[in-house]
Amino acid sequence: MSDLRDAAMSSKAWPFEEARRLLKRYANKAPDKGYVLFETGYGPSGLPHIGTFGEVQRTTMVRRAFAIISDIPTKLICFSDDMDGLRKVPGNLPNQEMLAEDMHLPLTKVRDPFGTHDSFGAHNNARLNAFLDSFGFEYEFASSTEYYKAGRFDEMLQVALERFDEIMKIMLPTLGPERQATYSPFLPVSPRTGHVLQVPTLERNPAKGTIVYSEPDGERVELPVTGGNVKMQWKPDWAMRWAALGVDYEMSGKDLNDSVTQATRICRALGKRPPDTLTYELFNDEQGQKISKSKGNGLSMEEWLTYAAPESLGYFMYQKPKTAKRLYFDVVPKAVDEYHQQLRAYAGQDAKQKLANPVYHIHGHNVPASNMVVPFAMLLNLASVSHAEDKETLWGFIQRYAPDASPETHPDLDAAAGFAERYYNDFVKPTKAFRAPDDRERAALEDLRDRLKGWDGGLDPEELQSMVFAVGKAHEFEPLRDWFKALYEVLLGASQGPRFGGFIALFGIDETVALIEAVLAGELAG
Repeated sequence: MSDLRDAAMSSKAWPFEEARRLLKRYANKAPDKGYVLFETGYGPSGLPHIGTFGEVQRTTMVRRAFAIISDIPTKLICFSDDMDGLRKVPGNLPNQEMLAEDMHLPLTKVRDPFGTHDSFGAHNNARLNAFLDSFGFEYEFASSTEYYKAGRFDEMLQVALERFDEIMKIMLPTLGPERQATYSPFLPVSPRTGHVLQVPTLERNPAKGTIVYSEPDGERVELPVTGGNVKMQWKPDWAMRWAALGVDYEMSGKDLNDSVTQATRICRALGKRPPDTLTYELFNDEQGQKISKSKGNGLSMEEWLTYAAPESLGYFMYQKPKTAKRLYFDVVPKAVDEYHQQLRAYAGQDAKQKLANPVYHIHGHNVPASNMVVPFAMLLNLASVSHAEDKETLWGFIQRYAPDASPETHPDLDAAAGFAERYYNDFVKPTKAFRAPDDRERAALEDLRDRLKGWDGGLDPEELQSMVFAVGKAHEFEPLRDWFKALYEVLLGASQGPRFGGFIALFGIDETVALIEAVLAGELAG
């Protein structure tokens, strides 16, 4: 363990850099609460999505890294802001009229449009828990409603009431004139209607722990700020939560930069140290535009998991969180194959190399072995040329290439074959575009066909690759990648592809000859 800790203290892997920064908070002694607290937040007016997964996955990576370099216990809470009022009715939900009737109620009081839970908030909280549990995350679920009503925030709410003016000085300059006129950090929950009201605070009485506000009809009401009678506005609420719970670490997207800045200042105004934070970049689509659920651009969580295992998504999330990444279909095969490359490398690496390997941060000490004897990109191209309608078709080729492999002994490969067949039929097949070879490419293809017909070197991928390479050189392709690009476009109907020697070994010599002859006869292009 000491060797591992020594390696971790100098590792350049970003989770260890974050963990070492966090450890400095407690360089002299452990926290009074007895543990280091990590937090992720979730707004339960919608369903969990790829950003939810990314935030919990990345926070877990930092937490795991911290456990290597420190003996201080840790805890991760996934906090649901389920006391927020329903401000608009999502258009993709059933029972729209019913939801419209429940506008402005806390989400835990809004009726469940699906009819399966006590409230809309409870429904989405259950979905969040099931979502996180399906990936094996270790966390403690926390409900805003429960924490407010149980008095978990009472002490800090009283401090916030006493320091009302300081909070207002931080918040008012960030608001427009109209919002300034009505803004209050406290949102009373109307005893009459149950609505979460965005109204000014008319009076505040710190000695009694109360505020006075007006109901929409003008009635003045005095209300305690404790016991779930009020909820704080978003940024003060975030800060109050940090202060009340002693949150040590939280990451958030670039779009919340201003919120982090204001919450940090408010947390200090409440007399507590704000957490260490990390700002991660947001995802873009193929054109570099920010992904938006309303636009429907980019790649969703469900789409990724339709075409690849969750570990590949974890690998994608690990990569450079502070750098904007494009999230679209083409990144999936790349992530799958790179993930398995890292799995294969892991077993032979020393402690320092293992801690820099993304798969350690995905799996911790339980890094599995890869049984992907065929790359995912290769399976996709195999599905393409074999017109695979099911994974059994792919297994026919796979077992000729790797006789010892079977769905039972190679479950990752079996799952990948199913993903590849689905990915091909849903995404590649509709966009395939073959082109006819030009004269030089035709001559080179005839040469390749003839060499394959006379080939007696077996199915060694490297020897076949060398032979394909030699054909390109003999026909003076410069640069040589133009030859391989031509093979992909003419034979596979794609702009890029696998190492072609490996493809021949998997697809078969005779099958590749037949494919080339079909191209030369003009049967594919068009």
